[in-house]
Amino acid sequence: MKELKVELGERSYPIYVGDGLLNDIATTLAKHKIGTKSPLLLVSDTNIAKLYLEQVKSLLEAGGYRVATAVVAAGEKSKSLAVMEDIITVALEAGLDRNSAVIALGGGVVGDLAGFVAASYMRGVRFVQIPTTILAHDSSVGGKVAVNHKLAKNVIGAFHQPEFVLYDIATLKSLPEREVRAGLSELVKEGFILDRGFVEYCDANAERLLALDSEALEHALYIGCGVKAKVVSEDEKEGGLRAILNLGHTIGHALEAVAGYGELLHGEAIAIGMVGAARLSEKLGNPGSIAVETERILRKFGLPVRIPAHMDTDAIMSAMMHDKKFLEGTMVFIIPTEIGKVEINKTVSIESVREVVERLKRED
Repeated sequence: MKELKVELGERSYPIYVGDGLLNDIATTLAKHKIGTKSPLLLVSDTNIAKLYLEQVKSLLEAGGYRVATAVVAAGEKSKSLAVMEDIITVALEAGLDRNSAVIALGGGVVGDLAGFVAASYMRGVRFVQIPTTILAHDSSVGGKVAVNHKLAKNVIGAFHQPEFVLYDIATLKSLPEREVRAGLSELVKEGFILDRGFVEYCDANAERLLALDSEALEHALYIGCGVKAKVVSEDEKEGGLRAILNLGHTIGHALEAVAGYGELLHGEAIAIGMVGAARLSEKLGNPGSIAVETERILRKFGLPVRIPAHMDTDAIMSAMMHDKKFLEGTMVFIIPTEIGKVEINKTVSIESVREVVERLKRED
């Protein structure tokens, strides 16, 4: 097992990465002083529940915990206020109190949704992240929890840090190939923003990562989570530096919203968004090689690098302006200035963004 720490003073917490960690979940909860007197709420989705829910519930019960469960439909559409209310109903009926904890067992959707339930229920209860996708290495660290609005993604939310993140890479072996690829998009992104050496590692080990080689995956997740932990430790609530983690997200979130949170997986949308950001970088005078390299590496992981031609440009632009990163009438973009280095740019013109969107729709 490898261990990282997110340094946030009293709210600091560890990230555990290793193979078979779920087997010790009850012991780990006890280690973090989550007692057995108050019931727990275990939240999962329809895909993960059939694989791991009963196993985790049994392990917790064997450790003396009382466990209520809530299973939501798999997919981004479950990140809604209506589904959140259903989960809170389960919590109330199960008798959760202020000493209870909510455990997220699943990917980014489950983590965001369960985390927002934990942040809101009785004005905040404890929360544990057990990510079961590669993509969730990013969303499970940092305490950003939210649900979507029909006009924009993640605009209803809070900052609510978990007690710990337990990343059992054994659970990743059941992922469909498309979700593996989409998850690796966000993993490579960590390198693009802060660590050229990690980008080179991912490039050189793409086949091993796509094949879910345990050694390569554990190393990559440890490094990727480490980048996220470093940034969050320096800027918990996105006052400045943390915004760099949004590389590819300005365009990516807009594509998800226009597609109705179904056509593109999050990591796929972010891959397209990273190419868009690299194209904008070229427009701002940076080397064109950044876009070429970004696209080459993402293609190596089988990720999309073009906007589907049927998507309406006006709708994409409108979605970007509803995004949280649209600030005081200005689009805020994370722009790569070289592989492994980015800047926060608040001067990108709407016309330049529209041109890049149109180009990414037309090109093969």
